[in-house]
Amino acid sequence: MEKSAFITIIGRPNVGKSTLMNRILGQKVAIVSDKPQTTRTKIMGVFTKGEEQFVFIDTPGFHKPRNILDQSMNKAVGDGMADVDAAVLVVEAAPKFEMGDTLPPAEAELIEECKRRHLQAVLAINKIDLLENKEMLLTLITRYMSAFPFAAVVPLSARSGDGIDILLEELSSFSKPSPHFFDDDAVTDQPDRVMVAELIREKLLRSLDQEVPHGIAVDLERFFERDTAEGEPILEIEATIICEKASHKGIIIGKGGAQLKKIGTAARKDIEHFFGMRASLKLWVKVKEDWRNRQGLIHSFGLD
Repeated sequence: MEKSAFITIIGRPNVGKSTLMNRILGQKVAIVSDKPQTTRTKIMGVFTKGEEQFVFIDTPGFHKPRNILDQSMNKAVGDGMADVDAAVLVVEAAPKFEMGDTLPPAEAELIEECKRRHLQAVLAINKIDLLENKEMLLTLITRYMSAFPFAAVVPLSARSGDGIDILLEELSSFSKPSPHFFDDDAVTDQPDRVMVAELIREKLLRSLDQEVPHGIAVDLERFFERDTAEGEPILEIEATIICEKASHKGIIIGKGGAQLKKIGTAARKDIEHFFGMRASLKLWVKVKEDWRNRQGLIHSFGLD
């Protein structure tokens, strides 16, 4: 009998939500970096094993909004918690804050939202490979369980894969008899154009200084497949990198265009790996001041 479950993945920025979903799927469908707020919209990932299909919804990191884009990202978290069977709250095994009597505001708010929606949840304690004092796990579990009656607690490492099978076993309890909503070989609902833009943005996030990445968007101008003279398929891609300041444009391009060339080469290799064919990638850089507070541009970049 076929079974399905819709599972939303929630948490603060940079706790490893996208890495967790990619690890479960065995393929990158959500970009990852060490920069907060890497994920800007909710992303759907599909994992099918035998008769059971999980539809995961990766959400942006919940945080205090500073502009209209941040507000849109937080709205995506709420949207991702609607009409699902359960949530996975991802937290860090070695948090960058003192574990006192209260949880970080973002996590406390997410827990309250689970309560308000009567949503069952599993606590995934990520990055256990970075935890030097394993006794801290008990303190963490006690603190979170006192805030919410989690259906299960799973210490894991999304990076190495430790604990992933246990998490999937726990999530099986939320599966219901239902036809599969996606083909069994599907891994995401992300359009190809969106995947390309995100793979380019990932390389920008990984290559640039802290103050630049948050003000960057990627606008895909052209994306089509053609045959070469030798009859081989090739993707032709042209994209514009949007930044907020002229000084940021110079950083992105780099001396003699070296930085932009490095970013383009790395992005092209990932695109070729994802689509399994050659790709030609051309990049430009434009300045759109304060675009994160301009609703029209946010909409045109598909971020609302």
